[in-house]
Amino acid sequence: MFETFTATITKLWESSAFCNISLQQGIMILLSFVLMYLAIVKQFEPLLLLPIAFGMALTNIPGAELYHPEFFLTSNVDYGQVLHDGGLLDILYLGVKLQIFPPLIFLGVGTMTDFGPLIANPKSFLLGAAAQAGIFITFLGACALSMIGITGFTMEEAAAIGIIGGADGPTAIFVTTRLAPQLLGSIAVAAYSYMALVPVIQPPIMRLLTTKKERAIKMEQLRAVSKREKIIFPIAVTLLVSFIVPDATALVGMLMLGNLFRESGVVDRLVKTAQNELMNIVTIMLGVTVGATATAENFLKVETLAIILLGLIAFSIGTAAGLLFAKLMNKISGGRINPLIGSAGVSAVPMAARVSQKVGAEENPSNFLLMHAMGPNVAGVIGSAVAAGVLLSIFG
Repeated sequence: MFETFTATITKLWESSAFCNISLQQGIMILLSFVLMYLAIVKQFEPLLLLPIAFGMALTNIPGAELYHPEFFLTSNVDYGQVLHDGGLLDILYLGVKLQIFPPLIFLGVGTMTDFGPLIANPKSFLLGAAAQAGIFITFLGACALSMIGITGFTMEEAAAIGIIGGADGPTAIFVTTRLAPQLLGSIAVAAYSYMALVPVIQPPIMRLLTTKKERAIKMEQLRAVSKREKIIFPIAVTLLVSFIVPDATALVGMLMLGNLFRESGVVDRLVKTAQNELMNIVTIMLGVTVGATATAENFLKVETLAIILLGLIAFSIGTAAGLLFAKLMNKISGGRINPLIGSAGVSAVPMAARVSQKVGAEENPSNFLLMHAMGPNVAGVIGSAVAAGVLLSIFG
């Protein structure tokens, strides 16, 4: 009896994660604790960073068999095998692989977005477009690093890394899933980390590229936007963008559908569902499954450090490009545009607009830039989706 008991305990120990964990898996679990700390204590994008961190911990537990990256790294995924042999996170990851979750996130974002400031000042589209320069400049930089042998990024991987510059997590996930699924964990962590660090990264760039006089500029109040304009806008944008860049239709279409729900005023139940229940459920599943892709084999590489650095460069260039273009518009307009609103052209809604307001108020406490900055900010959401469509049409 005693020998049987001993054999049972020995077998249980040998099959446990304690006995089978590798150093790399241990490092990944510790890293997940760091991300949990940032999400809970520092409140860095907690709604997504917390499930991402927990998914990262789950996927690196030996023997749990919740996620099998080998199922998804080939171009022809055997979905029958995934459904038959896959673990919990394999099944949920189908929502990412089949590009279902990011557009649903955009649907919820659309119901919470007021495009009124953009409609009132259509020039904001230019600032949102200018801020996407970080995506394409970083893409070229990642290609250059690969050409000179510093990294081994392919063109598709470089495009996925560049999209971090849009400061839009769902867009980054959407593009990376198609172009470089093996980098999904690294790119998602970088994208959401920089979104959370907008109040830290942007102000020094804003102060460096603008003068005190420019930061103190007060802008005229925006005109009132009619309900008819707000209803026509999402329909017109969907058709225009989809006809020009069909690969952006899933993101832009769902974003504008959500906004049409909001502005129509006749589907309050759908608006509340998209804003709350649907958004929350998809956020949980998206976060946990994206975190699950951060296995030790895929994450603990020199390329991950390069991705994090290039992501910072992409975001910084996007901020700077928006600011510089706003300075140009200020010169052309005779000094009526505060260049600070250009930094909001990145897609971190509404945090980037709030940073513009904060920095402007530091120079002139009576300055109220928030609504002016929201125009470029929501234009950046559309711009990042269009940029994603361009990259997918070229490399997808």
